[in-house]
Amino acid sequence: MELPSWLEYCLMEFCDSVFAIVPQRIPTFENLSNCKIISHRGQHDNITVFENTLSAFDNAFEIEGIWGIELDFRWTKDLHPVVAHDPDLNRLFGSNLRISEATLAELKQLFPQVPTLGEVVRRYGGKLHLMVEAKEEHYPQPEKQNMILKELFSPLEPRKDFHLLSLDPEMLTLVKFVDSSAKIPVAIFNAKTLSKISLKEKYAGLGGHYLLLHKKFVKKHLECGQKIGVGYPKSKNNLFREINRGVEWIFCNDAVRLSGILRTELKKLQLLADANISNE
Repeated sequence: MELPSWLEYCLMEFCDSVFAIVPQRIPTFENLSNCKIISHRGQHDNITVFENTLSAFDNAFEIEGIWGIELDFRWTKDLHPVVAHDPDLNRLFGSNLRISEATLAELKQLFPQVPTLGEVVRRYGGKLHLMVEAKEEHYPQPEKQNMILKELFSPLEPRKDFHLLSLDPEMLTLVKFVDSSAKIPVAIFNAKTLSKISLKEKYAGLGGHYLLLHKKFVKKHLECGQKIGVGYPKSKNNLFREINRGVEWIFCNDAVRLSGILRTELKKLQLLADANISNE
């Protein structure tokens, strides 16, 4: 179950305002270096630059310190995967057109901003890490659709270049062009259930909002060699909190700002280390 966008936004704003004022110790240089900033749907404002578009991903690609991008994909009527979060285009473009009811040609003619998954893979694959979310939807020809995905991602190496995410654990079973070690279930209010599934299936780790991933989940997965991904810290204190908990993947709605904070802190620690060496 996904929260309505307005409710998710309000909750995130409230949580961040609280954690922003709670002091956190500065993470170690090693932990800061291991932190990976992921731009959630690209760097966008949905006014001049829309989420999940090449423009949004270009904005992220151009910034030093952004390790990866998160993107969502859905299928057109004629079975072409395109990059879009919602089942229709109402929220972004004011159209009730459902992606699953339009051919790729129809979609491109009306909304050329919507990229195909292939366009994104070819443009950023191997340059940015791709966190690719499979949205919950009907797969009319699952074998054919998995072959299409396998071909699209064939130039890339799972885990090294990309991971497959989903809020619905059944989608991680249905989408099987990649093995379990490159899959990540994303929790909403079901972290306990998905944690067990991730450990049982030997997935890459577990994702979810930082407030919903209790420290016991984080600890358990890290001890099993899995990774944790959280969204969507905004403040320095909130970022430090997650890094200190051992979280490596940080999904950001403003990855430019968070990557700037991370780079600044790394430079401070490096200067301090250099000064200590020179004083010895």
